[in-house]
Amino acid sequence: MNLGHRIATWLGRKDQPKHLRRGAQGEELARKHLQKLGLKFLTANFKSKRGEIDLIFRDDDCLVFVEVKTRANEDWVRPAAAVNARKRKLLSKTAADYLATLADRRVKYRFDIMEVLLDDEGLKEIRHLPNVDMP
Repeated sequence: MNLGHRIATWLGRKDQPKHLRRGAQGEELARKHLQKLGLKFLTANFKSKRGEIDLIFRDDDCLVFVEVKTRANEDWVRPAAAVNARKRKLLSKTAADYLATLADRRVKYRFDIMEVLLDDEGLKEIRHLPNVDMP
């Protein structure tokens, strides 16, 4: 990312690359979808030195770490396939960093993946894949 783009982004201009705008739109749609399902939104884009978790929710007494994958099409592969072994390991480590910030770290938690498919009109389809395996 060049300096001009960083400054534009920092100033809030909407000239971000299309894939970043699409990703932010997908995260917002995923957040709203999960809230409609009754999950309580806690935070977005939690960052640690090891990675980032897109969304974090509470589902009753369980923390839910959510990875959102947004695509304009799935001609070749489902969006969730992008959450490969390396990404899953980073997500697990980042979740451990989040848990370390809590007063009581003995909480139940799970990992979900949200697939958001967009077309020219907006949301085409949204899929919630709850409780995916992580290393």
